[in-house]
Amino acid sequence: MAHTTISAAFAIPQLLRGTARIFPTHSALLRLKYSALCSCTMNGTMKSKRKTDHLERTANNFRQEVISPAKVCGITNESETVKRLRLAVTNKDFTFKAGQWVDFFIPEVAVVGGFSICSSPGLLEQDGVLELAVKHTVHPPAHWIHTQCSLDSEVALRVGGNFFFDPQPADSPVNLVLIAGGVGINPLFSILLHVADLHKNQESEKIGYKMGTVKLYYSAKNTNELLFKNNIFGLMNEFPGKITCSFHVTQQSSQICEELQPYITEGRISEKDLEKHVSKDTLWYICGPPPMIESISKLLENFGVPTDCIYFEKWW
Repeated sequence: MAHTTISAAFAIPQLLRGTARIFPTHSALLRLKYSALCSCTMNGTMKSKRKTDHLERTANNFRQEVISPAKVCGITNESETVKRLRLAVTNKDFTFKAGQWVDFFIPEVAVVGGFSICSSPGLLEQDGVLELAVKHTVHPPAHWIHTQCSLDSEVALRVGGNFFFDPQPADSPVNLVLIAGGVGINPLFSILLHVADLHKNQESEKIGYKMGTVKLYYSAKNTNELLFKNNIFGLMNEFPGKITCSFHVTQQSSQICEELQPYITEGRISEKDLEKHVSKDTLWYICGPPPMIESISKLLENFGVPTDCIYFEKWW
């Protein structure tokens, strides 16, 4: 595995060959372990020591061998602090599952970024593009995206992550509860879009996986920081009763607009909110700050939810 991955690093365009130093070393690559039997990180690893470097933090996660060049083909402001990038990928071997992330290689930036994909696998299959939503921080890759990235900027991507939802046609239907905190919405929004694609396939062609219901609980500081809310409203309207969402704000200082009021709760996601969804046919996906993940995971365990039904992505 190490040999083929190193070879992939040298297969990227000439533009990026000067950045070979930013790819993992041989010893680091040996630490990357495939985990094909595990679809996401579970409670058993919750107490691992926090690491600040993306490659170190995700060293034991699944990674594809393919490293693909990509070009920025769209940039929008998702909020005052978050930019949404659209990236064109021409490599047909580049694929991902809803919920996974990418290693983000930038020419002349020594630090490798790690960002969850916020678009659906279907968008990549149909249009050859994927999307990332990146919050402004001093971390070099995020800082580059907010200060230097422009249309036609060229980067390289490699897919990784054990946190995903990828049901197969013969699998039994399940319901999902998605719980997001802040920019932790990114992989869960990818999963939500994938669920919408599964519903469309069932409705139009009566083929593929038969999806249950999805409930999204999404908490942010204020309504301005609720990413993708218009897209989420669109999905709720397109799939009434199948996709529902409850938005929560914890530090709202201004009046909530009338359009949003029916969907907004001021305060954190509560035990009562979650307990009503407990069932043997429900899977729980959580992404957000570690204290939130640890608190909600413990709460679900106290409700009797099996640990193999609780999945989380812990970035920080």
